[in-house]
Amino acid sequence: MTLHTLSFYTHAGLGVLALATFWIAGLSRKGSPLHRAAGKVYLPAMAGLLLAAVPLAVAVFQRAPVAGAFLGYLLVLTVTSVWCSWRAVKDKKDWARYTGPVFRVLTWANLASAIAIAAVGLFMAKQMQLVIVSFAGIGLFAFVQMWRFSRQRPEDPRWWLREHLNAMLGNGVATHIAFLSIGLPKVLPMLAGATLMNLAWLGPLVVAFVAGAYLTRKFLPKRAAPAAGVGVAG
Repeated sequence: MTLHTLSFYTHAGLGVLALATFWIAGLSRKGSPLHRAAGKVYLPAMAGLLLAAVPLAVAVFQRAPVAGAFLGYLLVLTVTSVWCSWRAVKDKKDWARYTGPVFRVLTWANLASAIAIAAVGLFMAKQMQLVIVSFAGIGLFAFVQMWRFSRQRPEDPRWWLREHLNAMLGNGVATHIAFLSIGLPKVLPMLAGATLMNLAWLGPLVVAFVAGAYLTRKFLPKRAAPAAGVGVAG
């Protein structure tokens, strides 16, 4: 068995585990023992998935540089979301530690990789240019958000929860894109094609946007400003 084949099967197995535990954590009560247990399996599975994806990306780059470069860009996005979802919980009482050296390196890596993949998109077929431009925008958006967040300590003590939720949505996008664009066509080859590819890349983004709006309203409602004069002696 070659290194490429071993990496592929390792990647596939970890992908199934990550997909299953993502939904277990997503559907269970937040903060419950089941939610925490699923998260403790999901994040290591994603870390292993990323490690296994490195040789795959290198192999793809050797055969098709444009596709390999795009996989490298996705690795940067996914490493960012995995790291942030983990550290947001670990460092929830220490914003300075959370936004330390690793956070800042990832911030600029998102900018550099987004610019690079936007340039790569010029060499892609027209039907894939929409996907490339959309994903380049994700990296640019991530850079802006991370850069602004690292500049000033947030006033809301729940900042860590917002960071965790947003990062987990990013993890969900990566997990489902990998399943829909790589795993599903291999299991059901009749589904392969440009239509499935576009749905596989853009569909999870739309779902994540809707889910993000719902989760923000449910778990991070805006706090009402204190009424004027409250607590002031007359």
